[in-house]
Amino acid sequence: MRVVVLGGTGFVGRWIVRELAESGHQVTVVHRGVTEPEPESPRIREQSPEGLIDVAAYSREDAQQVLRAIPNRIRLLALSSMDVYRASGALRGQPSQDPAPLDESAPLRESRYIYRDAANPLDSYEKMDVEEEYLRRGATILRLPMVYGEHDDSRREEFILRRCRGDRDQIPIGPGSLLWSRGYVGDIARAARLAIEANAGGEIFNVCESRTWTIGQWARQIASAADWRGEFVRVPDDSLPADLRLTRAHEQHLLFDASKIRRDLGWIETSPIRALQDSVDWHLAHPPDTIEGFTADDEALEVGGS
Repeated sequence: MRVVVLGGTGFVGRWIVRELAESGHQVTVVHRGVTEPEPESPRIREQSPEGLIDVAAYSREDAQQVLRAIPNRIRLLALSSMDVYRASGALRGQPSQDPAPLDESAPLRESRYIYRDAANPLDSYEKMDVEEEYLRRGATILRLPMVYGEHDDSRREEFILRRCRGDRDQIPIGPGSLLWSRGYVGDIARAARLAIEANAGGEIFNVCESRTWTIGQWARQIASAADWRGEFVRVPDDSLPADLRLTRAHEQHLLFDASKIRRDLGWIETSPIRALQDSVDWHLAHPPDTIEGFTADDEALEVGGS
């Protein structure tokens, strides 16, 4: 097919473009860059696309601009997030009693614009809005978990890797009991390809691993993949450094069920051991530009050892 990918140069987008190209599809990448040409509509239409994958829509306006720009009767796929589920509020201290694992029928949030605050009052991020706009046009929706892998600008493993690079002998940690479904970026790309090929219009699919390590187990797996030989030290939750607070106690697990996409589209995932090793190797070879200190670690370890 001729497929347009919006946001095809970012973390997830570049993997989708590669997956499509390697599977024989003709791919056109559209991205904002520093400035966005105006208007975009004729340029997309000139490609005569048979399918479009929107990786970059974060607001209702984003989705509306795209949908005005594209021809009717093409296959549409939009990427969304597991944060549309009500249970996701647990990470922001909100109570939840939703049973896990959560499938596509789990309750959605009643409130919107959850990341809007005084520092960013105009933030219009809302994947629920994006879903609504695309579903009106018969699109397929993929809801994504915490995504990790090579080229991840969020550096999901960095909370452990920066301490491994710093040759720390000890890392403070909380109970680490949270179950939070993850997804390897290569597997997300495969799901996107399968969904656009299947033309499963109007369907919503969770995409995530079938078995999930707790955050504490995942931290130890990251350290092992980095060949770190130090010791994790249990400390009180309130003394944890900011980037290790994910390991504190949580009341709600964010465990999701992706059996629908496995059953309907034949999606399978990479071995989590292999996926994590590939990701850790890449991030060790491409460290961030800034280096943070470990004063907060030392203070936490002093409390934990007292």
